[in-house]
Amino acid sequence: MAFVATSAVRSRVGNSGSGGAAVGPGWLLSARFDRHFIATTAAIAILSGVAVAMRPGLFIPILMLDLWLLGYHHVVSTYTRLCFDADSFRRRRWMIFALLPGVFAAVAIIGVTAGIWLLATIYLYWQWFHYTRQSYGIAQAYRRAGAATAGADDSNFGLRLDKLVFYLVPLWGILHRAHQGPDTFLGQPVWHPPVPGMAVDVVAALALAGLAWWAVSRVRQWQRGELAIGHTCYVVSHFAVFYTGYIAIDSIDAGWIALNIWHNAQYIAFVWLQNNRRLEGAAPATGARFLTWLSQRHNLWAYLGVCLGISTAFYAGLQWSAAAAGIGMAVLMVVYQTINFHHYIVDALIWRRPRAKKAPAPSSGSAV
Repeated sequence: MAFVATSAVRSRVGNSGSGGAAVGPGWLLSARFDRHFIATTAAIAILSGVAVAMRPGLFIPILMLDLWLLGYHHVVSTYTRLCFDADSFRRRRWMIFALLPGVFAAVAIIGVTAGIWLLATIYLYWQWFHYTRQSYGIAQAYRRAGAATAGADDSNFGLRLDKLVFYLVPLWGILHRAHQGPDTFLGQPVWHPPVPGMAVDVVAALALAGLAWWAVSRVRQWQRGELAIGHTCYVVSHFAVFYTGYIAIDSIDAGWIALNIWHNAQYIAFVWLQNNRRLEGAAPATGARFLTWLSQRHNLWAYLGVCLGISTAFYAGLQWSAAAAGIGMAVLMVVYQTINFHHYIVDALIWRRPRAKKAPAPSSGSAV
């Protein structure tokens, strides 16, 4: 999900007396929520990937739990932003009635003409970009919540370098995986671009140097009393999960499990958080009563239950219908990848901040 930190993510601390940006813990919601959002999700994801790597027989049961509890559920979470309230549905219904059939047509054409291997390859590399962009967007939300430059040392150069290091670790990971060149991914044949080992080593060296700079910059912020704890902890989890999923774990499927669990759990929690910030305590607008009720903090479990119920009904119905109609795996692959790719595109659109309108230029006769 290409999150862009929205104005809804506000700092929970005031401005300092000196007029500079105050630096607080920078939680998105609370210490308890963020502790689970950052640490618990990353720990479960990494431990799941390591468990599958050590005992490949655990892959299927962990995959089934991931898909049922998180994967299908996180796709449904996207649709709470599309059609759970009348205003969103009115503005974005083209994403369902026009974009979705278009994506299905494109996926079906690729599957028929090129083969399932190309769909699996697109999925492998597109999901890497999708996961990375979602993570960057969440990191930006933490940066703004902390009201801090968070690793930039108050300079544009530092901000750019911070962003570069953030992306270098995932880049190192996907280049390493491409150089590895496993023949299959999740049981499907895949193609990898030819990546020489020297290219992987160069990016790895740059990433390690960047990580060293990043760590030093955080120590300096801590010494100055300017460390944004939430942002720092989140970025550490980002580095840990991408390194584990793409580099430390040799198996492409076991590494993917770690990344997928982390991504799915993050998405579900972050979508609820944004709905909560928008609708917490608000009077239900016409056409948004149900979403408003689900988005209250005390109804978090109801939100999870509704999304889980919808996802279970939809995907179980899809599987049952396919079995009853004798539909093969190739057709199901087209359907599942249509849902995935549509989700990726929708995500890239619904989280964009609206562009600020430019003020009209003053006429030559205007008073200054």
